[in-house]
Amino acid sequence: MAWRISGTYLAGCTCHLLCPCPVDDPPTSDDGQCHGVGVFSIADGNLDDTDLSGVNLCLVNLFPSNLTAGNWKLGVVVDENASDEQASAVERIIKGEEGGVFEQFAALTDEWLGMERRPVRFSNGDTPSASIGGDPTTFEPLPGPEGSHTQTTVKNAMFGFAPEFRVGHAPGTVSVFGMDFETIYGESADYEFSSEMPEGASVGRG
Repeated sequence: MAWRISGTYLAGCTCHLLCPCPVDDPPTSDDGQCHGVGVFSIADGNLDDTDLSGVNLCLVNLFPSNLTAGNWKLGVVVDENASDEQASAVERIIKGEEGGVFEQFAALTDEWLGMERRPVRFSNGDTPSASIGGDPTTFEPLPGPEGSHTQTTVKNAMFGFAPEFRVGHAPGTVSVFGMDFETIYGESADYEFSSEMPEGASVGRG
């Protein structure tokens, strides 16, 4: 089955700045693990005949060590406004059952936490914000060089949701899948994933 999703994402995790997951180093959180969320707003997408445009989802992760060490825990929260058909399609994609980059995730995942339905909201802009079940997170980008009117980015990371993404703070409180944590690090960018990614493309939670 063929699928494609594109839009904008905002991710936050418990690592201190900057999160080392994109370069496959161990997490820098106080407990040595990376608890994180990535909220993805799908501007355009589908799984075969199922239209996924307008659906918001949240990928929830627990990385106990550097990414390639595996033993991940992953789950997905799908916005309550999505139809049951859309929610099922999103879960199959994120769980890796439909191929593409998320199939690579499945090989590193020790426990699939499942799918939950909650309000998942996303607001785009220079300082994107998101909420999962009413718990808000706002992205605060790190500025670039003084006078440049730019923001700090990471480019060509080993693991990344996009070839280049903005980095900064993303303070927020998350309570999902029996986990409660406060996010510190944040990143945001436009993204595009599909069942047939270009050769050499990689993706991961930063």
